[in-house]
Amino acid sequence: MRGSPRSKPGIRHNEHHATGRLGWLRAAVLGANDGLLSTASLIVGVASAAGGRAGVLVAGGAGLVAGALSMAAGEYVSVSSQADLEQADLAREAAELEANPVAERQELIGIYRKRGVSAPTAEAVAAELMDHDALDAHARDELGLSEGSLARPAQAAIASAAAFAAGAAVPLATAILVPAEAIAPAVLVLSVFVLGMLGAVGARTGGAPMGKAVVRVTLLGALAMAVTIGLGWLFGASL
Repeated sequence: MRGSPRSKPGIRHNEHHATGRLGWLRAAVLGANDGLLSTASLIVGVASAAGGRAGVLVAGGAGLVAGALSMAAGEYVSVSSQADLEQADLAREAAELEANPVAERQELIGIYRKRGVSAPTAEAVAAELMDHDALDAHARDELGLSEGSLARPAQAAIASAAAFAAGAAVPLATAILVPAEAIAPAVLVLSVFVLGMLGAVGARTGGAPMGKAVVRVTLLGALAMAVTIGLGWLFGASL
């Protein structure tokens, strides 16, 4: 269109999409949620059992460290399995390309045709991409693998541990700062509030209604902590 900013030379068209960071952002929110809820429940349970500030801090600190290491180990094992599967698929695809490149090119053409590309264009694109890097073309368009989506076990483990520790630090810091007799209610109230914030962030990144997500996560979190408070009180009373 004449006079449109899009038609002017030298104008850069910059786009910013959230899909590239959606996976790790949601994982970070879930990790922080786990760290917050599990450590807060542990702290309020011990505090309700009249464990004293020292016992509460030891339990909370141990929960933070153990939880973060458990998250890291579990994530590393899980993502390593995914990485092994990806490498096996790539090796299999490389062998198929070497054994029958003509059939593999036809397979790539078929993929582009199903996306609505005309036959001549699909054939030309498949030929050029396979001449440039056949394995990369098949990895991306047949297997759905790209450099940005490949599994990275060490990165996933570190991110999970850091997210868990960040969430667990909220109730632990609260237990350090408030008076000993106020630890359980203060941790409960602040943790429920932060859980609501994390629920809102998680819903927003996933495109879900925030109100429903906030209510769900806060109610379940409050219920979990209420149960541990009750168990802590019963255990403390029995002693």
